Amino acid sequence: MKYRMIDLFAGCGGLTEGFMQTGDYAEVAAVEWLKPQVNTLRKRLKEKWGEKEADDRVMHFDIQREEELFHGWDDEEFGVGKGLDFYASQVPQIDLIIGGPPCQAYSVAGRVRDENGMKDDYRNYLFEHYLSVVNRYKPKLFVFENVPGILSASPDGRHITELITKGFDSIGYQITGDLKKAIVNAAEYGVPQNRNRVIIVGLNKEYYPEPQKVLDKFYDEILTQYKSDRLFTVREAIGDLPKLMPLFDEGHHKKRISHTTPECPISWHVPRYSNLRDMDTFRILEEDVESGRREYDSKKISELYEQKIGSKSPIHRYHVLEPDEPSTTIIAHLYKDGNRFIHYDSAQQRTITVREAARLQSFQDDFEFVGSRGNAYQMIGNAVPPRLAKAIASAVRKLLEEI
Repeated sequence: MKYRMIDLFAGCGGLTEGFMQTGDYAEVAAVEWLKPQVNTLRKRLKEKWGEKEADDRVMHFDIQREEELFHGWDDEEFGVGKGLDFYASQVPQIDLIIGGPPCQAYSVAGRVRDENGMKDDYRNYLFEHYLSVVNRYKPKLFVFENVPGILSASPDGRHITELITKGFDSIGYQITGDLKKAIVNAAEYGVPQNRNRVIIVGLNKEYYPEPQKVLDKFYDEILTQYKSDRLFTVREAIGDLPKLMPLFDEGHHKKRISHTTPECPISWHVPRYSNLRDMDTFRILEEDVESGRREYDSKKISELYEQKIGSKSPIHRYHVLEPDEPSTTIIAHLYKDGNRFIHYDSAQQRTITVREAARLQSFQDDFEFVGSRGNAYQMIGNAVPPRLAKAIASAVRKLLEEI
């Protein structure tokens, strides 16, 4: 028997992908409001996982409109949908709900950049709609993923984690009392990237009479069983992809072509355009890493930026990926520019491609992203790495087997 799940704030399906890879789960429905992400998840479920009804079960809708989400909608923006109740009624029970609200409102970086510290961001309270869905379908457990910044977020003076704990407790679910236990680094689970995330598992007290005891065992013993025996590096993840060599002639640059694009059977391995100034900056920094000198610290990188751009920046805007270490955290900002994700090879003088970003997030090469290049970078940066998701799914299965 497969465990039946609903994925909320599904994105392009990184979390779903990992759960599906175990072979132990079936997706009853998913909810996502960004259309490129919806189209990507629908395509994946149909072509990889044989889900013929994916166009209906992956719902393009706003989770904040709860009544319509449950009962169905006929809407100019979102089209027609049957609602979650329809699909939930087709199975004996929803075993688990997975997903996590957008993390930007909780991220420390987001709060630093925003003049109000993200206090006025509606996304601070999207967890309430997640809670409503859990309350309606009463799964045996839920998996709630987010950034570590959620542990310190307090937009109205109250800690978000306190609101989450009390909210779920009020509907019969318990999460761990020590949320620091819930922080995991994807690199420890075979993802070639340092990516800290909070994985909150909530247990339905009707099924787990001693929930805190079970949760302690989950974080201390069960989940850790799925750690990788070693770290995987950037070079291992992307080093075999065809080289994209720089072009310096005016003719190509007038057409906004800066690199060669050799034939490649793997999709999305196409360079984004870089001007000659940026290419030279990339070369300088790549050679610094390649040579082992590593002279360019934050101060010197800021000076290089000022020299090249002609203006000062309060933060250094460039970073070369270390080839023999896991990557730094892949972020959605990649869709704006890739200057903090410069390829380590000085011969190529470029930032990473969509496929390279996807590999650093542990997406398989047959995972197709639907939409523009910017859409693809954004959905990759926001996704849960499938390899981490698979480890979580395997650990969660042991909790479900205990019932």
